Amino acid sequence: MQTVETLNEGLKRGYTLTITAKDIEKKVDAELKRVAPQVRMPGFRPGKVPANLVRKMHGPALLQDALNTSIQEGVQTLLADKQLRPAMQPSVELGEGYEPGKDAEIKVALEVLPQVPAPAIDALKLERLTVPVSDEAVDEQLKKFADQMKRWEDAKASHKAKLGDQVTVDFVGKTLDGVAFDGGTGTDMAIELGSGRLIPGFEDQVVGVKNGEERQIKVTFPEDYPAKELAGKDATFDLTVKSVQVAAESKIDEDLAKNLGLESLEQLKGLLKGQIEQEHNGLTRTYMKRKLLDQLAAGHDFEVPPSMVEAEFTQIWQQLEHEATHEADPKAAMEELESDRDDYRKIAERRVRLGLLLSEIGQANGVEVTQQEMNRLIGQAAQQYRGEDQQRFIQYIQQEPMAAAQLRAPLYEDKVVDFLFDKAEITDSETTREALEAAIESDDGFSTGTHTHDHDNHKPRTKKAAAKKADVSEDTAEKPAKKAPAKKAAAKDEAPVEEAAKPAAKKAPAKKAAAEEAPAADDAAKPAKKAPAKKATAKA
Repeated sequence: MQTVETLNEGLKRGYTLTITAKDIEKKVDAELKRVAPQVRMPGFRPGKVPANLVRKMHGPALLQDALNTSIQEGVQTLLADKQLRPAMQPSVELGEGYEPGKDAEIKVALEVLPQVPAPAIDALKLERLTVPVSDEAVDEQLKKFADQMKRWEDAKASHKAKLGDQVTVDFVGKTLDGVAFDGGTGTDMAIELGSGRLIPGFEDQVVGVKNGEERQIKVTFPEDYPAKELAGKDATFDLTVKSVQVAAESKIDEDLAKNLGLESLEQLKGLLKGQIEQEHNGLTRTYMKRKLLDQLAAGHDFEVPPSMVEAEFTQIWQQLEHEATHEADPKAAMEELESDRDDYRKIAERRVRLGLLLSEIGQANGVEVTQQEMNRLIGQAAQQYRGEDQQRFIQYIQQEPMAAAQLRAPLYEDKVVDFLFDKAEITDSETTREALEAAIESDDGFSTGTHTHDHDNHKPRTKKAAAKKADVSEDTAEKPAKKAPAKKAAAKDEAPVEEAAKPAAKKAPAKKAAAEEAPAADDAAKPAKKAPAKKATAKA
């Protein structure tokens, strides 16, 4: 195989590979010998079909397989000989005009990972803001918990249902022409009036009913209702009231704990205290992680592959576009998004750079995700599926290196972050939950003032800018693996009347801070997938 470099510009590389007709023919002969014993043909004993007949019957397919194999091996040899680390899957094309019996000219284009400078991690300084759990916070959580565990008592026969009551009904939903629609019929559905669980206008019209009453109500399904055949349509529901119940007084006592299978009220308080501590620890980690990433971003600046930035930006933008469609005014939301397009592209660049940097730190210091940890990740992700779909998902992750890398990335990143926390000089300070949340939400709470690419921190302190920093989670680096093609949309399996009236999505720009936190460190460490030879040859 002959190799000629055609491009060497920044991180971009281009090569032309020439695979001789002789080498391709050798692979055809080898493939012929492999498949000939398996070929069946009338008039010949199994495995005794002459090679020339096998070639005549299957020649084009054998040639295609041999060419694909040659291209795949050629690209892998190129990467190994030139010590190339592709940033993304190389583009591989078979030159125009290829004919059987002639040399094959292959064009390979790729971007390589940059040489990441030795990370400066010996002078990291972080502040750990901690929030002690007060007895008052536990008591407040206990009261909320007791309210959620409310008991219902049958109301008097003369009682008319009001907000806060629970009404149990049978219902039949119909279009305006009187035809019942799919998913619109149900029995013994409990409705807590005022909960906002049902489509707009439904619960309001149930207020005032009495036990045993029959009532017809009219509603209009939201424009973004999951069942498209009902979206924006008017409908009626025929209700039969089975019972009206009022909430009993919420008592915080030993019985509350014992009804949950616990031994005592003190045990319940201990569990709630532990839950609050976990929430506080999560806020503390979010704050520290953001400060850490800010320091790394401020101290390192190097070229990143445009293809990786574009892929990262596309993922961010698709998520934001999806969220914008669920706004009260989708058009206005998209216009606001478009005004910030350049900001999000720079955030994508920051994410890629931080991802490469964290990967370099992890590899240099022996950070890894064990097979046991990976198996646990796969098992957890597979729980969203059932039966055969679950097994198909597991096989998909095991067979697709890119999907496995996406699943691994958040844990790998967290382990690198934990390593850096151990290396950093940390000072502890106590604060309140409100102050910690305010620090997380504010620009000043994140900015080191020396960001190279996180220019959003230098914008005027407006309400809009504050919103962009508000939606931050330590898990925003997670990139869900591409789902195996197994499950259909679950929305159709639910009763349509219960699907709508969900809280409006946060405005799309509020995701900017979350986007900044997603370096996906493990992406840089994963091996490139083999070149898609079949797709390449199909273009010829």
